[in-house]
Amino acid sequence: MGISLNPNSQSLSGSHHHTHKVFLYCNYILLGAASSCIFLTLSLRLLPSVCGFFFILLHILTIAGAISGCAAASSDSSRWYGAHMVATVLTAIFQGSVSVLVFTRTSDFLGKLKSYVREEDGVVILKLAGGLCVLIFCLEWVVLTLAFFLKYYAYVEGGNGTPAVRRSAKVAQEEDLKDWPWPFQV
Repeated sequence: MGISLNPNSQSLSGSHHHTHKVFLYCNYILLGAASSCIFLTLSLRLLPSVCGFFFILLHILTIAGAISGCAAASSDSSRWYGAHMVATVLTAIFQGSVSVLVFTRTSDFLGKLKSYVREEDGVVILKLAGGLCVLIFCLEWVVLTLAFFLKYYAYVEGGNGTPAVRRSAKVAQEEDLKDWPWPFQV
């Protein structure tokens, strides 16, 4: 699926290959950060409250988005690309809002989680999870940008039935321009 860092095509340019590697590394970091947030949330309360359940569900969606990103990088399917883009945009928006909530309303958020740990320890654990949410938020926008570049490189280089974009900037022959009025014959 997306475990290999070697792209399938041998005709990839150097920049495409490096972009592909960085894209996969960012997705792997997203997987690790989201799973760490899940374990930090579970350390506050083993059986989470409703708010904790949705917090864990958000990180599960982040993991699913990162996995679909790895699958999108390995295949040329637009379906995987679209699913990855939608999942990444939605989770990025929610991760950003949760991180703001964690840092601005820490005690209220900790109260909604109904934690078993002392409040001082819970605040530290929650701020660690909030820091990971900020990291996830930033990485998801990096992943979106890299996914766009990968799709652009695939379009330019041509793959699976799509024609490669011309490398020449010449639009028309010089004979065609002789019929144009003088200001346009530059």
